[in-house]
Amino acid sequence: MVEIKEVAGPSQQKAFVKFPLRLYAGNDCFVPPLYADEMKLFRKDYHYYDDAEAVYYLAYRGKEVVGRISGILQRRSNEKWKQKRVRFTRFDAINDGEVAAALFAAVEDWARRKGMEEIAGPLGFSDLEREGLLIEGFDELSTFEEQYNYAYYQTLIEGLGYEKEVDWLEHKLYLPDRPDPRMHEMHEKILRRYDLHLSTAKTADEFIRLYKDAFFELLDTTYADIYGTVPFTEKMKKELIASFRLIIDVRFVTMILDKNEKPVCFGLCFPSIARAVQKSGGRLTPGTILRILKAVKDPEIIDLALIGVLPAYRGVSIVLIDELTRMLREGNVKYCETNLNLEDNHAILNLWKNFGNVLHKRRRCYVKKL
Repeated sequence: MVEIKEVAGPSQQKAFVKFPLRLYAGNDCFVPPLYADEMKLFRKDYHYYDDAEAVYYLAYRGKEVVGRISGILQRRSNEKWKQKRVRFTRFDAINDGEVAAALFAAVEDWARRKGMEEIAGPLGFSDLEREGLLIEGFDELSTFEEQYNYAYYQTLIEGLGYEKEVDWLEHKLYLPDRPDPRMHEMHEKILRRYDLHLSTAKTADEFIRLYKDAFFELLDTTYADIYGTVPFTEKMKKELIASFRLIIDVRFVTMILDKNEKPVCFGLCFPSIARAVQKSGGRLTPGTILRILKAVKDPEIIDLALIGVLPAYRGVSIVLIDELTRMLREGNVKYCETNLNLEDNHAILNLWKNFGNVLHKRRRCYVKKL
């Protein structure tokens, strides 16, 4: 018999956060989120709760936790997309249909009580959280930014009547076998044509000081019509900067500015810290911090976090290609992980044809009418 309990109190909060660590113990592809960040979910002042609410459930068989799930009512998203929808996220469970059915039933009942008409996911509070169910690439190392899951999750979810809404593709990008010798020359011509130039910020602190406000404005503009996006609030901006300040390295950032120093295009990569956080289960121990600092200083993998271009400057994508080529030549970098690109975002996917590229992962978001 499966019993569902809504998370209440510190012990259940810890059980909710720790369950995936036990479920994926020994799995070399699973990369946990930071434990402290996950525990923030249960703080009343968590920055997303100004515009959203969430519920957290644990599944028990006897005294043993056998699954978990969260539901999110993201009001800003519903307002933007004209939906009456709850998002599901952080679904993890043993391979058991009864457990999955009980967990999803709990979130679906909660959604109905809130007057919602459908449930979709995996989606977090915003598109900057982990999203999408892995349906291909189970033998590939997850990035720190995205979630790993077992192959049986797809069967469990689809067996409950959930259907595909969108897919995301992920690629590994390598230096091309035959780099176009004209690429850097075209890069320079494009900058001159549009009267643009690259940022010369020397440190992460300088980059953040100069561009943090303009960066988020550009991000909101370029991602306005992208699936699942939510407009940034000031608290979201502050939290995002705090989360990534440690791993921003200007070697792996491209910011293109107009003559008034206003950003018009960006490409933001992070040195991969996936291996650095695996050993500690996502806890920021002194050893973990040392591993992160080492990974940032001399990465073997870089993760493409965000890329955006104002519509009037689409031609500058050549500059982004050349800059990413430069990053792949940096130090001991072996390849770049693109993270999630919507399968119909051909403007982005076509850029990867300029590199040696391997489609190695696919993720899916599901939807179900209530």
